[in-house]
Amino acid sequence: MWILHKIFIKMTKISLLQALGLAFLLIMVSSLTMRMVEPETFPRFIDAIWWTMTTLVTVGYGDFFPKSDFGRIFTMLLLYTVGIGAMGVIIGKIFESLSTYLKLKEEGKLSYSGKGHYILIGSSKEKLENVLEEIICGNEKCDVVVIDHADRTPFEHERLHFVSGNPAEEEVLMKANILQAKSVAIFSDDMNIHSELADGKTLLIASRVEHLSKKYEKSIYTIVEIKKDKHIALFEHANVDEFILSNDSVSRLMAQAAINHGSSKLFNQLLSNTEGENLYEINKKAHWVTYKDAAMELFEMGATLISDGSTLDIARRNQEKIADQAKMFVICNEETYKQITSR
Repeated sequence: MWILHKIFIKMTKISLLQALGLAFLLIMVSSLTMRMVEPETFPRFIDAIWWTMTTLVTVGYGDFFPKSDFGRIFTMLLLYTVGIGAMGVIIGKIFESLSTYLKLKEEGKLSYSGKGHYILIGSSKEKLENVLEEIICGNEKCDVVVIDHADRTPFEHERLHFVSGNPAEEEVLMKANILQAKSVAIFSDDMNIHSELADGKTLLIASRVEHLSKKYEKSIYTIVEIKKDKHIALFEHANVDEFILSNDSVSRLMAQAAINHGSSKLFNQLLSNTEGENLYEINKKAHWVTYKDAAMELFEMGATLISDGSTLDIARRNQEKIADQAKMFVICNEETYKQITSR
């Protein structure tokens, strides 16, 4: 028993891969031995493997069992003593590896290897939850990668992958597989009350993203939240694609609601993918020559063309030809959007 105890102590120190290798060796040796000793009892090699596996996991269906004295002694000495103990160690190693993986994932120490995901940087838990909900409602197949200084994930979600670290460092951004991301959204630091310092931190991260874009010759679509509009010129040098003014946007929405009563409900519906009519991007159809052609056909289908991606003056430019690469936006429900894109 002392020898077995020493063996089991050493087995607990081996890696999962080594444990699986020993298990495979044990199963093969045991199955070959019984197949050679009792060929009548185990006419096929698969029968011997079946008997070995059911014996090791103590199921023992009884459809195959050794009949010779050697076979029974072999079963008692090898399988019931060493075999069952070894399987216990292997199962323990599997659970230990799973526990380690979950711990590393929760602490944000694992790299993300997926593609076409969205990266969110530096936001409060409440904002992240709202953004995650909207993104998933709009694209159910996508994943969201959150990068933050925290030492654990802000919340649990099957579509969420957390990366812990400084988002201004190349190594951290590469762990989020930024080169394969669909877009990167950089939020302003809510904890910093000074707009200059908050925007400066955001600009540092945006500059690092632009550096990676040039270094690897990979286009990275970047959206940033800015405290003050006078800082936009600084972000333009970092080739940021879109700007969202956090304070000004709220003020302007409040002003619109004060002037045009009920307008906030329209904005809220357009800003959410959860219900009603939503904003969708569509591509130009080959038979659409002018914006009027597109607008009339879309209207008949139940959609309203509102923009070509940069302006809202489509109605005044209805006779203007549509560029082949134009990014057009419509307001409609999900069913209508699917009809438009399927044609």
